[in-house]
Formats: sequence, structure tokens, C-alpha cells
Amino acid sequence: MVIGLFQQTIEQVVALAILMPIVASMGGIAGSQALTLVIRGQALGHVERSNIGYLLNREIIVGAVNGLLWASVVASIASWWFSDLTLGLIIAIAMVINLVVAAICGTSLPVILKAMNIDPALAGGVILTTITDVVGFFAFLGLATLFYA
Repeated sequence: MVIGLFQQTIEQVVALAILMPIVASMGGIAGSQALTLVIRGQALGHVERSNIGYLLNREIIVGAVNGLLWASVVASIASWWFSDLTLGLIIAIAMVINLVVAAICGTSLPVILKAMNIDPALAGGVILTTITDVVGFFAFLGLATLFYA
């Protein structure tokens, strides 16, 4: 559905279709790492309500640093490959947004699911992937629409 909202922008800038999966997959990978760490911490009894704020802040910082690092790499390659600095800027911003959201969701989802008596190891990955895909596509294509419209 999200991609359908931006069909005109994708038709205008075909390179967006090529780069879209990068934003979504990077968010999914980063979120899965945070999710795995928190679920493991829960299983070992290391994650409790008293330290979830610390873990969340730490993961947000890691997500932002990772986002900035990988955004600069991917943006440089995309800008060079497609000879379009604007496209590089768009993918960079979208990646930072998606990696920070992935860190927040990867850290928060296991805690929320456990509080709802749902096994985070079973449900967390599916929910996280959906969130990072939607946020990644929306950020990337939304930014592209703003910049190219």
C-alpha cells in the first residue's frame, strides 16, 4: 500500500525502485539485532523494567551512529552510480530514520509483547519487519516526493 501511494514519484525517478529495498533491508537487519539482544537479555533475566530505559537510549544511539555511517556509504555510492546528489541525500536521510526506528522497535517490541503474554521470540520478527519495511518505504518515497515534486 505504501509503495502504491508514491507510484507517480517512482515513475518519475526510476532509480527509487532500485534503491527502495536497501532502505528497508538495512532497517530490518538493524532492528533484528536489537530484537535478538533484548530477547536474549529477557531469557537470561538481564532485561527488566529498571533498565529498559537505559537499553532503549543506548540502542537509539547505536541506531543513529549506524544510520549515519551506512547512510554516508550508501548515499555516496547512490550519488555516484546515478549521478544525482539529491538521490544520495534522500536515501541517507531515509536510512537514518529507518535505523533509529528499527532500534526503538527492536528494543521495545520484546518488552511490550512479553507484557501482553506473547512470546517475543515468535512474534517479534514479523512485527518488526513489517514496521521497518513500512517506515523505510514511507520515509524514502516520501522524501523523494518532497525533493522531486
